[in-house]
Amino acid sequence: MNAKKSTDIALFRYGIIAPLVTGTIDDNLSKSAFFNQAASRVYEHPNGEDYKISAYTIARWYRAYMKNGFDGLKPQSRSDKATYRKVDEDIMTQISYLIKEYPRLPATLVYQKLKDNGTIRTKEISLSTVNRVVNRLKKEDTPTKNKDMRRYERKHINEVWCGDSSVGPYLKIDGKKERTYIIALIDDASRYIVGIDIFLNDNYINLMSVIKSAVKKHGKPKIFNFDNGANYRCNQMTLLAARMGTVINYCAVRTPTSKAKIERWFKTMKEQWMSGLHMNDYKSLDELRESLMQYVQRYNQTIHRSLNKKTPQDRFFEESSLIQRYDDEKIDKIFLIEKERKVSNDNVIMIDQKEYEVNYRYAGQKLLLRYSPDLSKIYIVDKETGELEEIHLLDKQANATVKRNKIKFTEEK
Repeated sequence: MNAKKSTDIALFRYGIIAPLVTGTIDDNLSKSAFFNQAASRVYEHPNGEDYKISAYTIARWYRAYMKNGFDGLKPQSRSDKATYRKVDEDIMTQISYLIKEYPRLPATLVYQKLKDNGTIRTKEISLSTVNRVVNRLKKEDTPTKNKDMRRYERKHINEVWCGDSSVGPYLKIDGKKERTYIIALIDDASRYIVGIDIFLNDNYINLMSVIKSAVKKHGKPKIFNFDNGANYRCNQMTLLAARMGTVINYCAVRTPTSKAKIERWFKTMKEQWMSGLHMNDYKSLDELRESLMQYVQRYNQTIHRSLNKKTPQDRFFEESSLIQRYDDEKIDKIFLIEKERKVSNDNVIMIDQKEYEVNYRYAGQKLLLRYSPDLSKIYIVDKETGELEEIHLLDKQANATVKRNKIKFTEEK
């Protein structure tokens, strides 16, 4: 099993236990009740098939995560020993016909009719397989209903952070007009801006830097609320949430009200800060950043009408006991980017058009790498132990003076 498949399976398992890990389940729901409730659902496995997971297995995944973190959810051995007999086109057509003609017909009777007319035999396909097919087809035929949309506010801080990006002012750099982008995170309960920065590019690397800074100062949220932009809906963000022990909630497509608080804040920022800028006064991105941070500080310390005459800062820190901070070493490890690369025969791998040298024993292999967004630290993940081995930039001149290990042959007697 390759690294990507192993990670996908671990993310699938984390998605099932995430409500219990993050504490977003009902306070009156016990762990046992959660496991049984989760076991009653049908899940789409990364291989595209639908599965029901037993309560025992879900409990085992939860214990593995609490003991070993996200890596504890990765399969330790091959999981494809058992084969799944797929439903062919003829069987699918007959099942589809039966549930359209008889919408209330249960899967047991559909299965019996297929056996009676000789389409299937008991040993060829199981009742559970037919049941999954029937449930999927019925779900696809269910008409879309109007959504129940309501205004809401989380009860406590660090339950939900909503994040988004917005275009910022233009900036002249070396005589060239450059567009800037602002990435911000707002706490739902307090309206407190927990993280913000301004960049020349809107990408997930810059998003991760904003999140990292916010987590260092204010702990982690239980839920991130993002839209469906490519920066947010990428594998690196999913891995980040899993390692941090939080979840990402993606807003439904074309529903801006799902992240209304951050959208409204950007509007306020443009009215109060951007509209009063004189761009000739700023010669660099750092100067513009300083002005933005001063505005954010004023906003956080200004009374908000929806907070009962409190400022966002006061509302946030009145529940400071809910802030769970990590030490710097753990934060640096959590925010490492993960990618797979193949080593050349001369022990070199490429990352962002830069050459890095690895030990010659890895020549020709595919390696899983973890590295900081600024490429200051790059590690190889050991396939057996999961330990991190740091690597460095290729130094061709140094290699010119290094003695190679030679293979010694024994003389014939």
